[in-house]
Amino acid sequence: MAGLQAGAPTPKSITVHSRSRVLEIGFSDGAVFRIPFELMRIYSPSAEVQGHGPGQEVLQTGKRDVELLDLQPVGNYAVQPTFSDGHASGIFSWDLLYDLGARQDELWAEYEKRLAAAGVDRDAPMPEKGGHACGSH
Repeated sequence: MAGLQAGAPTPKSITVHSRSRVLEIGFSDGAVFRIPFELMRIYSPSAEVQGHGPGQEVLQTGKRDVELLDLQPVGNYAVQPTFSDGHASGIFSWDLLYDLGARQDELWAEYEKRLAAAGVDRDAPMPEKGGHACGSH
């Protein structure tokens, strides 16, 4: 089954904390993670964020205040969130959520490096789709 490794921890509880903007997940191995909505949004597994292959990732900015409007189950192996910026195409497997929770510090550091390399601020608005972000024609 896609996104679920044999013997991998599965969620025992999932709580959406709207005010603090975190998804709290308790797993079968006893691990409990509080994953910020922003982290989920910038690391969404969707093609819109990840591209269609290595090196095609789209750096996400302006997501600090993103909210989780809806969270739908996908079979018994994942959830599909709808974010306040309209993004709803990412399917988060239990394995991915566990990884996001366990590696938060590393993922935030990686995100900060990518922002610095691109010369953009975390709170910069995303460029318009189809627009020219570089300013040249």
